[in-house]
Amino acid sequence: MPVPWFLLSLALGRSPVVLSLERLVGPQDATHCSPGLSCHLWDSDILCLPGDIMPAPGPVLAPTHLQTELVLRCHKETDCDLCVRVAVHLAVHGHWEEPEDEEKFGGAADPGVEEPRNASLQAQVVLSFQAYPTARCVLLEVQVPAALVQFGQSVGSVVYDCFEAALGSEVRIWSYTQPRYEKELNLTQQLPDCRGLEVRNSIPSCWALPWLNVSADGDNVHLVLNVSEEQHFGLSLYWNQVQGPPKPRWHKNLTGPQIITLNHTDLVPCLCIQVWPLEPDSVRTNICPFREDPRAHRNLWRAARLRLLTLQSWLLDAPCSLPAEAALCWRAPGGDPCQPLVPPLSWENVTVDKVLEFPLLKGHPNLCVQVNSWEKLQLQECLWADSLGPLKDDVLLLETRGPQDNRSLCALEPSGCTSLPSKASTLWDDDLGALWACPMDKYIHKRWALVWLACLLFAAALSLILLLKKDHAKAAARSRAALLLYSADDSGFERLVGALASALCQLPLRVAVDLWSRRELSAQGPVAWFHAQRRQTLQEGGVVVLLFSPGAVALCSEWLQDGVSAPGAHGPHDAFRASLSCVLPDFLQGRAPGSYVGACFDRLLHPDAVPALFRTVPVFTLPSQLPDFLGALQQPRAARSGRLQERAEQVSRALQPALDSYFHPPGTPAPGRGVGPGAGDGT
Repeated sequence: MPVPWFLLSLALGRSPVVLSLERLVGPQDATHCSPGLSCHLWDSDILCLPGDIMPAPGPVLAPTHLQTELVLRCHKETDCDLCVRVAVHLAVHGHWEEPEDEEKFGGAADPGVEEPRNASLQAQVVLSFQAYPTARCVLLEVQVPAALVQFGQSVGSVVYDCFEAALGSEVRIWSYTQPRYEKELNLTQQLPDCRGLEVRNSIPSCWALPWLNVSADGDNVHLVLNVSEEQHFGLSLYWNQVQGPPKPRWHKNLTGPQIITLNHTDLVPCLCIQVWPLEPDSVRTNICPFREDPRAHRNLWRAARLRLLTLQSWLLDAPCSLPAEAALCWRAPGGDPCQPLVPPLSWENVTVDKVLEFPLLKGHPNLCVQVNSWEKLQLQECLWADSLGPLKDDVLLLETRGPQDNRSLCALEPSGCTSLPSKASTLWDDDLGALWACPMDKYIHKRWALVWLACLLFAAALSLILLLKKDHAKAAARSRAALLLYSADDSGFERLVGALASALCQLPLRVAVDLWSRRELSAQGPVAWFHAQRRQTLQEGGVVVLLFSPGAVALCSEWLQDGVSAPGAHGPHDAFRASLSCVLPDFLQGRAPGSYVGACFDRLLHPDAVPALFRTVPVFTLPSQLPDFLGALQQPRAARSGRLQERAEQVSRALQPALDSYFHPPGTPAPGRGVGPGAGDGT
């Protein structure tokens, strides 16, 4: 008999009870619905493309609630698999409009009749399932007679049998109508493993399943696998991600029994363990035992890092998702506490690996980022110090504007923001800056008097220089544009490209790279995005940089051999492949010299591997040929600056951590170690 809902919720919790499940015979999917409704399983394997929410022109059916139930799908009495049955509850939204709407109600209606008896309300309901490593979508068609339609009320439910899932896995379920009139419903379900099932003798994969226990011994954690002698099984450690696929950390094929030792420093809340017998179609058992471990949460923050992408954008790198918020702060020399700039700036919620923007015109070495979790400071990094140098003995003045454009100034101190005299008058206000004069006899803190006078003198001298060179500054303000093209071979290479682009932004260069324009790429498509960027770059006298890698060389060779790209090869962010249709004619017709340069990274690719056609422009290796590379990126008429070597060293310093991380990833296994994460198997 079916399992009651409240018992099922207990079974799917952290400590599952023993369940006896209903059995379904046969491999076919099926659907049935409430009395009075008619339903049909249109397709059991479709492509999920939800699209945007559309306004409903009349009454429509929409899902309002999801319920699940565990069942067994059996081919024989002792050959069953665990299956998830889903019930979608439906309600009517909207109102009747024009009765002539034949498409909605199945035929032409009599104008004198408000609700035709033989008309029906129809909906296509999509169910989407994701359970690592499989995903699936099904389409259900439901019809409701007009006599049962009550606006804003439930009309019944449609049930789908059923989605096969692995024991112990996590299943994420979405449901929406097609077209979509409401937001999709979602539900996450943790399934029990063999230990929580009374009918485990009916599931062949449970018969030889390795049993895994976790125990602690001081600073170490032991994974004890109680399996028979000489039984072969697989063991994998991975980081379970809320969004996106799991990140694998370590994998081994072993022979039982085994005791695997983990160092406590390897624990993070999202570290999960997967174990399975090395047999065809075996079930994989997943457990995540460190979600509530205090040591794992401490390790998570130790592993978290803030990374500056451009002068205004940054992100938080961490193994797991975590609740956090961030704000800017100002740190004065001498080890004083970093003063949060709240107000006027506010705390912002932070999502791991999601780019955030600073409301800044330029960076400063004294500006730092603070990250809090549950009102506790977890991270503080001065992201600009690496490129802009050590902390400066600068005073930060805060200007606030009130009603009627009233302005006030205060100087930021560890004790707060000290107000400056309200009689301050503006001497000069321009696009280039502003200069204020304040009566020093009204200043509250006399120890600031000399600093304030020095600031006034410096500002006056600076304003005079800027005014004299205003025309020259306006002419030189627009630095040269550089369009960086690369092949996204893997995520590590993308991080290396991002580090290079960020370092070039510190120079007088305006860098465009698809890594920072994913939203525009998705909206315009890679071909349109590249053509617009290339046209603008070359019209402004800029330069296109071809960053060669093994993947880029392979794509170029494929194009030179076939003359066209493979059908459907353009991914949503594949700007490099899309660019070849326009880049190759420039090289074939001799227009590339002066507008293109090439580059590749030392130890990753030798310049001789670049196809000969692309070596008609200079190809530099980085970072060994950084001075020549930066010289080629300067304005064509610009003289060789004496600071070229200094800028090359600056870029090299900014690029080195990314190179080290790419060629020597953290946690690279050292040779000669035993069994466990980081063992010398090279995985």
